[in-house]
Amino acid sequence: MDLNAAVAAAAAIAGVLTGVIAMLAFRWSERELKSPTRTSLNTGPVLPPGVDTVLSVLRSSAVVLDETDAVVKASSAAYALGLVRGGELSVEPMLQMARDTRRDGEIRQVELDLPRRGTGRGEALAVSARVAPLGSRLVLLLVEDLTEARRIEAVRRDFVANVSHELKTPVGALSLLSEAVMDASDDPEAVERFAGRMQIEATRLTSLVQELIDLSRVQNDDPLEDSEPVRVDRLVAEAIDRCRHQAGTKQITMAAAIQGPEGPSSEGGGGRRAGTADLRVWGNRGQLAAALGNLVENAVNYSPVRTRVGIAARRVNAPGGDVIEIAVTDQGIGISDKDKERIFERFYRVDPARSRATGGTGLGLSIVKHVVASHGGEIAVWSAEGQGSTFTLRLPEAAAAREARDRDHAQQHPVLDEEAGQSTTEPTRYEPLPAPEVLP
Repeated sequence: MDLNAAVAAAAAIAGVLTGVIAMLAFRWSERELKSPTRTSLNTGPVLPPGVDTVLSVLRSSAVVLDETDAVVKASSAAYALGLVRGGELSVEPMLQMARDTRRDGEIRQVELDLPRRGTGRGEALAVSARVAPLGSRLVLLLVEDLTEARRIEAVRRDFVANVSHELKTPVGALSLLSEAVMDASDDPEAVERFAGRMQIEATRLTSLVQELIDLSRVQNDDPLEDSEPVRVDRLVAEAIDRCRHQAGTKQITMAAAIQGPEGPSSEGGGGRRAGTADLRVWGNRGQLAAALGNLVENAVNYSPVRTRVGIAARRVNAPGGDVIEIAVTDQGIGISDKDKERIFERFYRVDPARSRATGGTGLGLSIVKHVVASHGGEIAVWSAEGQGSTFTLRLPEAAAAREARDRDHAQQHPVLDEEAGQSTTEPTRYEPLPAPEVLP
């Protein structure tokens, strides 16, 4: 009996202790829930009201740091530039600027060259960083990418230097030749010889000034403001007529082939071609004629005597709409792989000595590139040293011409349109002309 009583007393005591422990645990949990924690203290907005909205519309890369240098807010551009990695500011000079600004409240600005990520070529990313205090605890970092601005500035400096050099050469030659004419006033043969040289230098100077004007015009003017459907066959004929004298002097044959609705047609010398009037591009006729004329002129100037220059045009199906391809092929000296990347730069010449002999200024291909780009097209080049070159212009077909062609085709072949649907004919690639066979 005494044993049972002892067991019952022990069980009662254990139950009381369990109840007390449960009550204490409940009280402790309530106290923990009510007491402020580190997490609950940071649940409110960290940035001042409106700052988040302002940072989202800034063009500059924005980073906000707290008193522990942790990133509170960073724009997507900051991540793209590699400024923030793993939630921390990864550029040490900017981090030191932020610490100094937090200490004394002074606004700081510096320009830095940062390594570009992922290129593996050691290219530098030029940025301008500005740090300012934001409230009592935060620091705002604004970073502006200056890489493109610096590149444009370098191009401008090179352009001014090249223009000064190119203008100084013929002007200096004219000055020396005029002195020579004055000294040889009693020698008619010498005067005639020097006068002929003066005429050559004056022509070169005129060509340079005109090409500078043309380049400035195509860069600043909008070709679509004065645009119209331009017939491709007339552009080709005008380009051939422009170079007919130079080609005749070197006995170079110029042949044109234009693929019209009735199939390809060809004719040497650039005469009018039947069945090709529907090949049209939309744009400024003068600029397009100048661009194609520059390509044909280069082909003639850089081809040996008694060779051939070909101009071909065709319509090509493209996902965004049909395009017109105009290719100019020569049998000239060709272009090396390293020169292909630079031939569209202003004043760049593949063969400077030959350019001086032909009167080239190095601006022709730059003008072509700007004209094609402003018309929504592109230019491609194939070339091999000693085998010649092919420059291909790809321009969108004029919408009016395309609609008229589709309407005429539907009237002539209504059944074929309904049943056949889209044509499966694949356009063939332009084949380069064979290596030149220069006659003795």
